[in-house]
Amino acid sequence: MRRMLRCFFGGGGEAAEGEEEEGKKKKTAVQKKAVRRMRSATGRLRSLSLEDLSRTLAASGLHAFTLAELKAATRSCSGSNFIGEGGFGPVYKGFVDDKLHPGLQSQHVAVKYLDTDGPQGHREWLAEVVYLGMLSHPHLVKLIGYCCMDQHRMLVYEYMARGSLEHHLFKNLLSSLPWATRLKIAVGAAKGLAFLHHGGDTPVIYRDFKASNILLDSDYTAKLSDFGLAKEGPQGDATHVTTRVMGTHGYAAPEYILTGHLTAKSDVYSFGVVLLELLTGRRSVDKRRRGREKNLVDWARPYLRRPERLHRVMDPSLEGSYSDNAAHKAAMVAYLCLHSVPKSRPHMRDVVDALEPLLHMCGDVPVGPFVYTVPSPASSSSAAPAGDDDDDEKAAASETDEVAATTTKRYVASAVHAEGALRRGELRHARSVSSRKSSSPRQSTDRGAYSVAEPEPK
Repeated sequence: MRRMLRCFFGGGGEAAEGEEEEGKKKKTAVQKKAVRRMRSATGRLRSLSLEDLSRTLAASGLHAFTLAELKAATRSCSGSNFIGEGGFGPVYKGFVDDKLHPGLQSQHVAVKYLDTDGPQGHREWLAEVVYLGMLSHPHLVKLIGYCCMDQHRMLVYEYMARGSLEHHLFKNLLSSLPWATRLKIAVGAAKGLAFLHHGGDTPVIYRDFKASNILLDSDYTAKLSDFGLAKEGPQGDATHVTTRVMGTHGYAAPEYILTGHLTAKSDVYSFGVVLLELLTGRRSVDKRRRGREKNLVDWARPYLRRPERLHRVMDPSLEGSYSDNAAHKAAMVAYLCLHSVPKSRPHMRDVVDALEPLLHMCGDVPVGPFVYTVPSPASSSSAAPAGDDDDDEKAAASETDEVAATTTKRYVASAVHAEGALRRGELRHARSVSSRKSSSPRQSTDRGAYSVAEPEPK
């Protein structure tokens, strides 16, 4: 292609090519410099002062908001602007423009307010500001600015109209994500992790990759958010980083939980869990289920290698409308990511290379469930005038009646089966309620997340 351009445009093509390569080199140099600044800043998060923070973020383009500006943007954090709440604190929808703060384009934003009584604190807030202030990628949520006044700590992000992946998979009862959308989300999230692991001299380990931290914009482009637990990966000859165990139950890699040894492969395991959630429509941990099914990885992983058994774990809400070939390949990626030996897991850039081609494998995706419509007597009687083809028409009508009867029987059997299952479910529910009432009251202390309050090794 480049030779063809030279033939048509002569030396001008070579000059343009040289300028393009020079621009890429400059961009790479700027990114490496930003990573070096980030490394020095994140390495001293405990003692980073506001003055140091201002100097560190001077070239990042972030806006330093006042508390009054963010109150005006969110209508004083009114209930009507409330979006949700996570480990960091409550999140409110707001609107900013250049009238509110100079240099801002008019846009909706999401404002996170740090809950000082929550599990995260000033250090996690600093990590979020430093990492997202220095790193920019289409699959990382964009940090617009921050507020740090007295005891108030706030973060201002681009507004993600579709909310979190967790909401669409587990909380949206009105609709289910189509197969193509699930693949798109998986590929986008994988690209975000691959950038963190391989985009600079030092890998950044996300450490809290889960469905609730994957946000979706209006066209379902996936972006990673919440970098409060992010940490630099091993440098030089080091094989891992030793740190206190933090994360969310069901997503954290088993070797990290047991030893505190953190590597980029810990993120790969967490990605495998989320990919499995996309395939099955089930949560990573669901205590309402029985036995082995409570833990998604333990239950589903044995099915992933065998195409003939994969349908047993695929999300029923997809109603079979997915590519068998693509589903099998995606399942194999999840299987490898969930390997118990970290070194046997793939790198995230290899995961991207494996998943991205699946976006174009839509040839064998069924259009939808088959619905047979029984023709009315009026339409059959007025079809065509009688003649020599009467016998053929009678045979066709008889065949149609047989198909209709068979289809009707199937639908009736399915309805009877569904009703019986519903009654059995109601009976089990009644029994469980009765047993809970008869047992002594005990509140669960499982909060879904854990943090071992051990001092972090220096």
